[in-house]
Amino acid sequence: MSTNPIITPALAPADRGRVNLLSHFVRLQLPAIRIPESKFVSHLERSFQIFFPKNPTPISWAAFLEGLYAVDWAVCIGCLEGQNAAWEVLFNARTGRSDCLLVDALRARAVRLYPRDEERQETAVAEFWSSLIVPESQTALPVLARYDGHRPLGPWLIRVFQNLHLSKLRQSSFITALPDEDVAYPMNPTMANDSAGRWHELFNDAAREWLGTIDDEERLLLGLRWRYRLSQREAAKLFDLNEGTLTRRTDKLRDKATEQIGSRLLAEGWTGDDIEGFILTELGALLTDDPRLSADHLGRILAAKGKTLPAAPM
Repeated sequence: MSTNPIITPALAPADRGRVNLLSHFVRLQLPAIRIPESKFVSHLERSFQIFFPKNPTPISWAAFLEGLYAVDWAVCIGCLEGQNAAWEVLFNARTGRSDCLLVDALRARAVRLYPRDEERQETAVAEFWSSLIVPESQTALPVLARYDGHRPLGPWLIRVFQNLHLSKLRQSSFITALPDEDVAYPMNPTMANDSAGRWHELFNDAAREWLGTIDDEERLLLGLRWRYRLSQREAAKLFDLNEGTLTRRTDKLRDKATEQIGSRLLAEGWTGDDIEGFILTELGALLTDDPRLSADHLGRILAAKGKTLPAAPM
């Protein structure tokens, strides 16, 4: 069975003028990313071919260019062209109402998809970064080569990541589709009904209240162990402590969290099993989203100690 090639309108002189304006705009916004004109136009034509069949009626070049997220699209093609400056922008991209780093948003999705399986969570995120420019098979396209430029890049990547792994978990009853614009709250496999949704909201309230009771030293410990995945030894070095002391601090912090949050849930009528497991599973994603554990805030705490954050994980 043969498939007909997608035929899109040719670039008219007026359209070429719009493309030139777009090129200049991108250079002003992203001066470190330099795409040769021929490749710039070639990527635009390819993106138009991706977007064209998604519309119920034919769309013009003018309409396509008008709806383009130009900066996001330029970052995407810069990555496809192997430009380090583009990758740096993507790695540092922030997304969602919580303004968290893209890598943290992906990790939060992985926590929801593979609860209590830290190794699988890490593998899922690492494999996804590789798949951005390396196709999974000879017949597939790299993830970034499928981007049409007509939605924000960060949320789109999060949805692609989630749907990729949802396809591997089709037999699970909790799987649901994610709207394109939904990037702030990670998918939660424990939320199978309205009652479970209520517990999720109660947990969030209790956990944020608990975060407000701990000091910066404890927040720094959480951030280094969760956001930056530092080992006990690495974290102990930053705190100028021995590993045994740091382990005791970590255990004490975990106990405080489960005691305070658990008491709140029990007071609200929790009757389920494994309340500690529920708390620790839910806590991971909340720690990623909370601004008190953002990279900027953790950096300020460490700076006061005369130290710097480790490189962000990829």
